[in-house]
Amino acid sequence: MKVEESLNVTFDESPPPTKLSPLVDDDVGEEEAIRKNTKIVNTNNEEDESIEVDEIINIKESKNIHNQYIKEKLKEFGLEDSKPTKMRMSMEIKLTKDDESDSVDSFKYRGMIGSLLYLTASRLDIMFSVCLCARFQENPKTTHLEAVKRIFRYIRETSHLGLWYPKGTGIKTIVYADSNHTGDQIDRKSTSDVYTFMGCCLTSWFAKKQTVLAVSTTKAECISVGKACQRALWMKQALIDYGIRLDDVLILCDNKGAINLCKNLYNILELNI
Repeated sequence: MKVEESLNVTFDESPPPTKLSPLVDDDVGEEEAIRKNTKIVNTNNEEDESIEVDEIINIKESKNIHNQYIKEKLKEFGLEDSKPTKMRMSMEIKLTKDDESDSVDSFKYRGMIGSLLYLTASRLDIMFSVCLCARFQENPKTTHLEAVKRIFRYIRETSHLGLWYPKGTGIKTIVYADSNHTGDQIDRKSTSDVYTFMGCCLTSWFAKKQTVLAVSTTKAECISVGKACQRALWMKQALIDYGIRLDDVLILCDNKGAINLCKNLYNILELNI
């Protein structure tokens, strides 16, 4: 009952947004993309006039540092001349622990994974792929290394993308929950994905393999929803420190069975979430 008292959760079956705002959009230049995002801010909050010049400069400086880091890592691992790609990982490759391909240098492999994990702080689009490849650091194979190289080729092609945090955004908090049922090729466990938005800004995200084996998509989704509730409670408590109190937190899930189960607190407790 403590959960019900501390958090008023609303479930919604609406689909999540299809695209986040990049620093540079695919079809427009950097300054035009900034102006488009500025108009959105002014629509939601008429008191905000525009983004100041020094803020735009800071955005450009941050982007330059990000791109420089990518260039340094590509050069460090000998991938500066590799062919870029717009796909994070090949869907035809199934990464397994008992791969029969040749072993590779584990020290180099761990260094590549560490560099990519650092980038996940601002590139959530590579988080799932990087975390998947990170599971094979003990004894990496050629197939694992090729998957990691493909991620580097992807970030080289998409180095212009980044998270956009305009000022004057609202405080309405929405949490998206999803799962990849039995996606792990080794132990067939599912992976939970949780993303938290405050207004139009993405504030936290993670992709983590579940500790239990979900026998159905409904249970896997319920576990993800439970993680989303934990994240919503954490966000609500964190905002209290800044004098902001949230009454409702919207949690979006695309599984009707999971929604119906999660409406009953006792069903959540039985699933050991």
